[in-house]
Amino acid sequence: MVFDQHYLKNDGFTGFRPIAKLEINRIPQHQGIFVVLAPQGFNPRFLNRSTAGTFKKKNPSLTPEQLAGEWVEGSEVLYIGKAGAGSQGNRGLRRQIQEFIDFGRGKPPGHWDGRLIWQLAGSSQLLVAWKELPVESLNAALASCHQDFHDSYNKLPFANLVRAR
Repeated sequence: MVFDQHYLKNDGFTGFRPIAKLEINRIPQHQGIFVVLAPQGFNPRFLNRSTAGTFKKKNPSLTPEQLAGEWVEGSEVLYIGKAGAGSQGNRGLRRQIQEFIDFGRGKPPGHWDGRLIWQLAGSSQLLVAWKELPVESLNAALASCHQDFHDSYNKLPFANLVRAR
């Protein structure tokens, strides 16, 4: 299985917008899964320091050697995340993706999942796509995506450091 735009579109993902041109109000407010993808012809260059905000006073940066070790050659998919309802029921894709992008712009996050994205030069050109799902199927869907990706590439996507269960 190849995790690329074609596969994701067939699986119900929509959007595929560059981060720099993302219109946040066009992203659904419902829960779901989102992916960050490298655009056609993207060559990874790692920044020495992440643009992301600090989390619990910890620097989100890794060394270029560590980043190179996480890179998945041949994969367009760089990160797979989820957007749940939250404890108040007012979260979803729009809010989660906005917070993810704000994190990359240096704002302090509530967590630092996907932090490696913000140590890539040209991260504003990366694409974001999403798929709405019922809240009760989010965890299983994310775990399934991680497993399918791992089955294809023998590792998780570049910015996923922990496998969903």
